[in-house]
Amino acid sequence: MFVPLEVDEALDPETYVPLAVDAAITIATFLVAFVVVYSLGKLMGVRLVRSGLERRGYEPAIVNTAVRVTVIVAAAVALALGATIAGFGVVLSAFAIFGGALALAVGFATQNLIANFVAGIFILQDKPFSIGDWIMWDDGEGRVRDIKLRVTKVETFDNELVTVPNADLADSPVTNPVANDRVRVRYDFGIGYDDDIDHAREVILDEARSLDATLEAPAPSAPVVDLGDSAVVLSGRLWIDPTEHGYKPTQFAFVEAVKKRFDAEGIDMPYHNTELSGAISVEQTA
Repeated sequence: MFVPLEVDEALDPETYVPLAVDAAITIATFLVAFVVVYSLGKLMGVRLVRSGLERRGYEPAIVNTAVRVTVIVAAAVALALGATIAGFGVVLSAFAIFGGALALAVGFATQNLIANFVAGIFILQDKPFSIGDWIMWDDGEGRVRDIKLRVTKVETFDNELVTVPNADLADSPVTNPVANDRVRVRYDFGIGYDDDIDHAREVILDEARSLDATLEAPAPSAPVVDLGDSAVVLSGRLWIDPTEHGYKPTQFAFVEAVKKRFDAEGIDMPYHNTELSGAISVEQTA
């Protein structure tokens, strides 16, 4: 006996064709809205951000970073508006919840990275030091080779490359001896109490003036700065141009020249010593 097949309503063209058309219209609406909003936001936002920061004299690294952030923000806004216009309310709500949780997790995981990033922006903008400067911080010192948004690369005087997180430099005092056009080089020389102070001072000043790096003004000086336990301390001081001569090489040459002259002139450079006095007695017992 022949039994006719029943047609499932779900497969009825009159049912699924309108659904497919509605889905296509919704997707097309979302894509059009996303492309339009993203294009306008990117075009206007990038132009405004770049021109505004460049007009205020910000560093190129800061400008480029701000432009990239603007593009990401434009994409997020376009995605949200496109989903709203297309009627993806449920998807948009789920995406917002997921995005918030993800942002919270990423924030906790990358808080040090964010701190270094923000510190790098302030360093590039405030310019406490520049590439090529010699800086000192905490227990470190060296010449700045490169400044990134996350780290600063410093080359030590032993030719070692140190990568310093920018947050460390932003949270601690940083000394920049070469920030100005003149810097003072000093070293404390100790002489014996029986030596002539004026003679020792003249030797120090003579050797300071003989160095090629020494500037004529301010003139070198060598005042008495301390009366130590075993020596009278004179502070030899001279001024140099840090853009032409290095601080440490000049100091090393200065100390060596004065030591040789002291030896030649018979000026004593006593070292710290402690003298013990008294007596020791030994008693024999039966």
